[in-house]
Amino acid sequence: MITASPEIAAIVTRWNEAVRTCDRDTVENLLSRDAALRYVGTASGELWSGSVLRRGLPDHFAEVPDFSYRNQSTEAFEQGSTGWAFWHSDIHFHDTGVTSEYRITFIFTLETGAWKIVQIHLSNPTPNFEKLGIEHSALDALMAAARDGFETAGREGLASVMFTDVVDSSALADLVGDRLWTLKINAHLDMVTHNVTRHGGTLVKSLGDGTMSTFPTVRAALDAALSLQQSCFSDSTEPALQLRVGIHTGEVIENKGDFFGTVVNKAARIAASAAPDEIRLSDATRMLLGRSVGYAFADPVDVPLKGLSGMHKTFRLERGSEN
Repeated sequence: MITASPEIAAIVTRWNEAVRTCDRDTVENLLSRDAALRYVGTASGELWSGSVLRRGLPDHFAEVPDFSYRNQSTEAFEQGSTGWAFWHSDIHFHDTGVTSEYRITFIFTLETGAWKIVQIHLSNPTPNFEKLGIEHSALDALMAAARDGFETAGREGLASVMFTDVVDSSALADLVGDRLWTLKINAHLDMVTHNVTRHGGTLVKSLGDGTMSTFPTVRAALDAALSLQQSCFSDSTEPALQLRVGIHTGEVIENKGDFFGTVVNKAARIAASAAPDEIRLSDATRMLLGRSVGYAFADPVDVPLKGLSGMHKTFRLERGSEN
């Protein structure tokens, strides 16, 4: 039977206080000595295990700037020789003044009669590129909707996939009310559909204020994105909408009008990394374009993309000289 565990909850509290005060001995002592010990952090590459983890994790935490916990909560349970806990808190970093939400899942095992941590999984729902206005959830939902009814049979081919997302849509909807927001979004989606179709693309799916489209050529996708951006800039009706756009090109699988494959996921993640009023595209898309008369590519950055390994170079698309 699974039961609540005040003992494990107290150990979690002791652990987090040791992390905050850089108490290396306590941090190391609370970790299991089993080879199965694992740590999953929030940053790329923070996947550590075993003796290396036991020796290195205290030093890793010691490098974190001074901080304090706010609004901590812990739930802990045990069953036999296994225990687990979920800890949630806002962490305020004193040097930067930033407060960020963190969640940690702990897995415990009994070793010579004492609970020891055998796995830690830390997550931070605040986007790594918050200054760019990343919002993963809407695009995740759009990708999930595109997968509905997926079957293995389908066609494959090269396509440029474009995702669009309205910035701060939830806040705007609350501000103007449901009736006005519905009218605004419907008009926006009509505008997106018109621009996509006019440039030879296909609107595959829309969900809320987000859209997914495909294009047979890179140039068609870039032209549509720039046209969409200009339409948003030119729209004088309120509330004003800011759009983020992401484009990636590669092999996709088509089935009953829906498109799937890594290219779809990457296009969505690139859109999530875009700033308000920004179009970002993958390095592959830029290279496949060839001659770029009429386009300019700025601000190359290497970024991690959720669910995809390694770093990925993206560019901001701008309208270039026609000469």
